[in-house]
Amino acid sequence: MNTINVLAVDDEPFNLDLIELAFLDTPHVNLTKAIHGKDALEQLEHCNAEVILLDLRMPVMDGLETLERLKKDPVLCKIPVIIVTANSEEKYKALKMGANDFLSKPVDVEELKLRTFNQAALYQTQKKLEEMNKNLDSLVAQRTNELTLALANAKETEYEISLRLGRASEYRDLETGMHIKRMSRYSAMLGKLWGMSEEEEELLLYSSPLHDIGKIGIPDAILLKPGKLDESEFKLMKEHTTIGGLMLEDGERYPIIKSGQIIALQHHEKYDGSGYPKGLKAEEIDIRARIVSIADVFDALSSKRVYKDAFPLAKTLEILEQGKGTHFDPELLDIFSKNIEKFLEIQAAFPDTEDTPHILNMLEEYR
Repeated sequence: MNTINVLAVDDEPFNLDLIELAFLDTPHVNLTKAIHGKDALEQLEHCNAEVILLDLRMPVMDGLETLERLKKDPVLCKIPVIIVTANSEEKYKALKMGANDFLSKPVDVEELKLRTFNQAALYQTQKKLEEMNKNLDSLVAQRTNELTLALANAKETEYEISLRLGRASEYRDLETGMHIKRMSRYSAMLGKLWGMSEEEEELLLYSSPLHDIGKIGIPDAILLKPGKLDESEFKLMKEHTTIGGLMLEDGERYPIIKSGQIIALQHHEKYDGSGYPKGLKAEEIDIRARIVSIADVFDALSSKRVYKDAFPLAKTLEILEQGKGTHFDPELLDIFSKNIEKFLEIQAAFPDTEDTPHILNMLEEYR
């Protein structure tokens, strides 16, 4: 049996001796004595009591005041208090104040021991439960932190995979490695300004790099043609939207893939219905595709390509404005134009460099 620390508080030496005699044959009980309430509070600073046997009528500080002090203390209030008194009226008052049990004087020794052991067992069980809860809280916090880190890492991994799949199409095109990063962040920023939730904005950030994944299926002769495509060539080029949709189909269980499929299929649809592949118009076009359309064209116009220099900002915005209500969602374009400084910050954060690889450069080196 665990050792029990008992504090007996009584101003009568005889009563304290009687309590001490009661536990003489119980070696697992450590008894500490106090002669009044003030003495008891001082003893509690070092005796680690698990049960307090408390007389009520004492000098200096009586039992009721002592009980009141105990119940107001955030630590001591948990120690069970057994009132030892001959006065029934005081006993009821003490119980209302939070006393845990009572014994009537003259004390029955066996009853004293049993009530003390019962209260000590409850107290020790309570302490164990509190310790278990504390350990459980700590474990839950640790596991929650681990899961949060794992989720963050998984999301970063998803975005990196999305970026790399997007770049796979770029290496067959004339775009730079930073185009995907800028465009995805333009898209997320425009989604946020439009009113998307954090989850929707994040999904757009992760799925927008997949917009041109279908270009993997377009022949080099068309994809890398330096001049203007003829009608039949352009017809085949437009198939990259359908190819992208097919590559990303059956992704209902995977939000990024499903969102990427919608964007891949619809990012060349136009607000007036003149786009492809299905000729969708206005809100028939998913909001994500309408956003990516603006972000993609803005980056194409404002960035240097192998076949052209970057257009000045004024010229870029002028061209975008010309497509308002025909090519682009007019509400989204207004939001974009009014917040252009935010997009320029993204552009500055992800600049193209002189050593950015292009497939044409690589082919030239190979030759």
